[in-house]
Amino acid sequence: MKKFSGLRQEVEDWQALHLRATDALELAILADESLRSELEPEAAALSKEVEQREFQAMLSGEYDRGDALLAIHAGAGGTDSQDWAEMLQRMYLRWAENNGFKTAILDFSEGEEAGIKSVTIAVDGSYAYGYLRPEKGVHRLVRLSPFDSAHRRHTSFALVEVLPQVEDETEVDINPSDLRIDTYRSAGAGGQNVQKNDTAVRITHLPTGIVVTCQNERSQTQNKENALRVLRARLLEIKEREQEEQIAELRGEYQKVEWGSQIRSYVLHPYQMVKDHRTDYETGNTQAVLNGYIDEFIEAYLRANLGNGKH
Repeated sequence: MKKFSGLRQEVEDWQALHLRATDALELAILADESLRSELEPEAAALSKEVEQREFQAMLSGEYDRGDALLAIHAGAGGTDSQDWAEMLQRMYLRWAENNGFKTAILDFSEGEEAGIKSVTIAVDGSYAYGYLRPEKGVHRLVRLSPFDSAHRRHTSFALVEVLPQVEDETEVDINPSDLRIDTYRSAGAGGQNVQKNDTAVRITHLPTGIVVTCQNERSQTQNKENALRVLRARLLEIKEREQEEQIAELRGEYQKVEWGSQIRSYVLHPYQMVKDHRTDYETGNTQAVLNGYIDEFIEAYLRANLGNGKH
């Protein structure tokens, strides 16, 4: 029903756009100078909407229309990397807010001195996975460290994972006997925030060794449901990766991708620049990027990979 509702909405939106374009064209044919003040803003609005729809047409992957799970992990580099992971979290939350997506933090691990060790965020809305898919990979920050007493330049890394949320449970079959489920008390800031009950949930998938935790809900049941959402997404990723590797091996082009090579660098010192190493798209407006304005990077990646089957 959710898929049907989404498709119906898309058809209705196209029909409404067609009607607006037809009405504007009829007014233009009249060639009445007094209508120019109405036509010009409508033409600009129609042009912008067509651009957005053209952009969405590039999101043709199997899961691109659906919701996403975004996970950020601090890399090597101690406090600087944990602070960088928190900066990325803020960037993606701002991006989601700017684009009308709903977000919920499912799991959160605080840094020892500052920042975060890791965070898992559910991003819900039409095409959330399709838009966020290009962000998957290692992100590198170069800056003068605020945590270094000598104020030296540091390089920090963080890994961004983007997974599709699995709506249909039949896509990923999870045998309950393959799960070990542990409960524990959620970490709190002290005082009234400390949980008195074991509401946090840790699920271990025994065949693969995948461990997922969720502790941000007050209910153990809700945390368990969210943990299973994350587990299904991770198992789907493994299934998809294995299929891609088999196809690539048959073509003789398979190369294993490991943590290491960054997809994007954010340089705050000695100059200001954000550069995507896959597309060579770059901008000097680092503050705008860190405030969530990353659509141009996403679009550049999608256009560069249009039609070659990269997802």
